[in-house]
Amino acid sequence: MVGTIAFSLLFGVPRKYYAYCGLIGGAGWGVYSAAGLLWAPAQSALAATIVVILLSRLAAVKERCPVTIFLISGIFPLVPGAGVYWTVYYMVTDQLYLAVQTGYTAVKVAVAIVLGIVFVFELPQGVFWALVGRRR
Repeated sequence: MVGTIAFSLLFGVPRKYYAYCGLIGGAGWGVYSAAGLLWAPAQSALAATIVVILLSRLAAVKERCPVTIFLISGIFPLVPGAGVYWTVYYMVTDQLYLAVQTGYTAVKVAVAIVLGIVFVFELPQGVFWALVGRRR
């Protein structure tokens, strides 16, 4: 949560949304960690991304602001930056088998994140209005 709030600060999110950003990012990381006990990293990332996007859209409707505020901050902990780093590291140190292995995992996680975003953004906005209890 603290890392997500810190990124929100760097991203320029208004102060009144820090709690939402922290809760959304923390929930996403919690789902990722819990799902990681049962599933592969890509499947865990997909489940966590779906949670992050659902919560981001709900918060955006509740607060009547753009979903991007919550989406970018909340998805930040799930991005496979370390996987990309280790892929390049293994390439530079001529450990090509490990480079391919970590690179493939990083790509699968990135694709899972994109698919999660697309799946939830395809839900009509009216669903979220109904969940929050507001009318247009």
